[in-house]
Amino acid sequence: MTEQREGLGEPSILKKRLLALAALDIIVCDEEWLRYHCFDTNWTEELSLAKVDNGSGDHLYIVFGSQGVILKGFDHESALSPHAGDVYEVWPGIYDQVPNALMAYLQDPALEHDVVSFCIWRASNEGQWQQGEVQIPQGADDGSCWLLGTISKSHEEYVEWAEGYYDLSLDKETVKQIFAGAPVTADMIHLLDPGRDAEQALLELHALGYS
Repeated sequence: MTEQREGLGEPSILKKRLLALAALDIIVCDEEWLRYHCFDTNWTEELSLAKVDNGSGDHLYIVFGSQGVILKGFDHESALSPHAGDVYEVWPGIYDQVPNALMAYLQDPALEHDVVSFCIWRASNEGQWQQGEVQIPQGADDGSCWLLGTISKSHEEYVEWAEGYYDLSLDKETVKQIFAGAPVTADMIHLLDPGRDAEQALLELHALGYS
């Protein structure tokens, strides 16, 4: 699990990566409710929120703020799901060591605080990602490995994933440029999805905070 946590990278890099993934999903999927990656840079006055949602009941919420970053994941098939036991409850230890300042980020009802199978965080004064001392039963899985794996670390990973998920053939060079943070043009949108309304996509990208 340490390897997966550290694979998240520095918070600033993670945020940039999630923003690029949300921008790419805006371009290749015109239906917002079908998008796998979303990002709200101005979720509140102080917080930004990224969401990964596979539409099958599994999700990641990643909240960025001045106090640090907290990531809450839910694998609905995990033995650590609050639904898995006889009593509906958060699995012991998942939130026990989370700093109060970061725990406060999850109090919005939209984030479904109790719907969780793992939690990872990194306070602004810490140099590495942290996770609580959770006892995972032998043979069980908290879902963190595969859910963290949905955050593509390179344009090649995104192309391979998106071509399967969205059933598209993507221009790799254009994806590479966007993954690197290049400004998006109408021509780039047409290269990725010829049927996409470029003007509408550009408006959404502007609202996203990606330019």
